[in-house]
Amino acid sequence: MNNESVIQTRNLTKYFGGKAAVYELNLDVPRGCVFAFLGRNGSGKTTTIRMLMGMVPPTRGTGTILGHDIRALTPEVRARIGYLTEEHQLYGWMNVKQCGEFQSKFFAKWNGRIFRGVAGHFGLKPEARVKDLSRGERAGLCLALTLAPEPELLMLDDPGLGLDPVARRGLVESMIFLTRKSDRTIFFSSHHLSDVERTADYIAVFDRSILRACCPLEKFQESVQQVRLRFPGTPPALPKIPGLLQAVRTENELRVTCVHYNGEAETALRALSPVEMESVPLGLEDAFISYLGERGEKTFILSEMEAQS
Repeated sequence: MNNESVIQTRNLTKYFGGKAAVYELNLDVPRGCVFAFLGRNGSGKTTTIRMLMGMVPPTRGTGTILGHDIRALTPEVRARIGYLTEEHQLYGWMNVKQCGEFQSKFFAKWNGRIFRGVAGHFGLKPEARVKDLSRGERAGLCLALTLAPEPELLMLDDPGLGLDPVARRGLVESMIFLTRKSDRTIFFSSHHLSDVERTADYIAVFDRSILRACCPLEKFQESVQQVRLRFPGTPPALPKIPGLLQAVRTENELRVTCVHYNGEAETALRALSPVEMESVPLGLEDAFISYLGERGEKTFILSEMEAQS
């Protein structure tokens, strides 16, 4: 990995009418990394990817991809980028072999061995018609078509959406195996955080059109910590805690999740005199949900129902 930015944006903004879909996005994606772009539905991820690919013009701001202005990408630059979306759009009347032959005519560089290898990995027969393929098989065929030109950069817009776990695992493993051998870069959005946790070097967290966090995966997980406090009876009222994301109260326990947990936060929690206090490691999914979820103190819904009865 080196410090060259394969993707760079400065104040990249897109409005649809009076609504900002992406607002002043500043992003640097190093060459040779796997970069995950995360956020809720409607947060602006797909719009960002479409702007980076030159498919949607930004309202203002600038962006480059492989060193070229996103407003003026030439066919030669586009040929260096593999772009895969969740739709897996193909011609239904073609068979697998015809898809490869058709796609190869648009690229000066085409590796038929990669195409056949990825297609074979997904159990695709050359004579199989696209219209008869399952969703997972179509995703595998699209991946084969995307990887055969040996792109420097893979842009993947939630390609595993709707796939069963087996098909999604095959998609992710094929993608990583064929791109991590060199300085190629993967930029992908996904709702499957287990895939992100297994593969990503960096993550960007996007929420309501705004970039909320951008850092190495490990740094994000280390920054969001949960502390569990147990009490002999009902937990006392929670004081002001620096960096508080969420606090969940049960019968005799408080689970407090903070960002940038430090000595000040720990002192405030110890002042509650718990009989037991421990830090609990969080996986990416729990850290991500805590970071983007509704902030403040909560109770479990069943506890609320019991209190009302």
